[in-house]
Amino acid sequence: MIATRKLRRARVLIAGCGDVGLRCVPLLAHRAAAPRVIALSSQPARVAELRAAGTTPLIANLDERRSLRRLAGLASTVLHLAPPQKTGDDDSRTRALIAALIAPRRSVAREATRAVARQRAWRGWFRATFKSAMPATVRMGGNAHAKAIKRASIVPDRVSGAAARRARIRLIYASTSGVYGDCGGACIDETRPVRPDNARAKRRVSAETQLRGATRRGVLSASIVRIPGIYAGNRLPLARLHKRTPALAPADDVYTNHIHADDLAAILVLAIRRARPQRVVHASDDSDLRMGDYFDLVADAFGLPRVPRVSREQAEAQLEPMMLSFMRESRRLQNTRLRDEMRYALRYPSIGDFLRQAIVHPAVTSVPAASPAG
Repeated sequence: MIATRKLRRARVLIAGCGDVGLRCVPLLAHRAAAPRVIALSSQPARVAELRAAGTTPLIANLDERRSLRRLAGLASTVLHLAPPQKTGDDDSRTRALIAALIAPRRSVAREATRAVARQRAWRGWFRATFKSAMPATVRMGGNAHAKAIKRASIVPDRVSGAAARRARIRLIYASTSGVYGDCGGACIDETRPVRPDNARAKRRVSAETQLRGATRRGVLSASIVRIPGIYAGNRLPLARLHKRTPALAPADDVYTNHIHADDLAAILVLAIRRARPQRVVHASDDSDLRMGDYFDLVADAFGLPRVPRVSREQAEAQLEPMMLSFMRESRRLQNTRLRDEMRYALRYPSIGDFLRQAIVHPAVTSVPAASPAG
């Protein structure tokens, strides 16, 4: 009986089980019917870490489709946290994941092939036996004969049964607020049209489009969580502060949005039950900060000197292209759907709330370094 119960346990697949994925694991384990959590990773060296966290590690690579064959029929719930590949405008990893999830299991595929062979053999025997034995005056016309053969096929349609099973896959996709591009500091909700400004954001839009299409086709049910900058005790810009990397002057500074990693993990797990199919939700806290002000808050909390401020022209000459790309986009995310539709109460409504707790309880900032996703 115990073995039977284990086999019947629901399964949750975490594709890209990095820092945030590992924070989701204990939240899934505390649900009323705790599922078996399968962690998909491309790194064999992480097997021991993933197993110690309470997951069943599965080594596969979203860039190698042949390695994904075991995903077919493996889990009814998927947290898609894996980032796209680093080149191109199309997210080939999400395309490969969808194809692997909705593919029929090998046993189903083999049975479907046998069913087709039996149908062909049966129809051939029917033609050879009955049509040739009937007098010419009694023989059926072409259309009627074809209908009779169709009625004589008694083999069940296994392929349609597999399609019905595939349609029950629930998928939550961790996207990014970067899909909006630069909004000039405006307050935006989830109805804002996407306008990606760089290749990273275009790949995210590609992933969202693929998942929406799969949901329309009925092969899975996807919801999208758009995520801003993630912070936590192990994800603060302390290295940048120590390096004295400059920030933009107030006149040129941009608005940024944030979410604590623990809040994000809770939102992703809650989205499995409460997020609507095809629906977008902003996983953002209540902060209303410019980027330089964020650095100042962290510096003050840890007793570090504030970083120098420079003009945009000076920043273009001094900073790396990746860092500059974030300084070119300004927006303020509204999280109304998060509060009203998903009914989620933020553990850390603002970065200040977290930093005050970190000062009182220093262990809050002593979380082990984040593992790379995927």
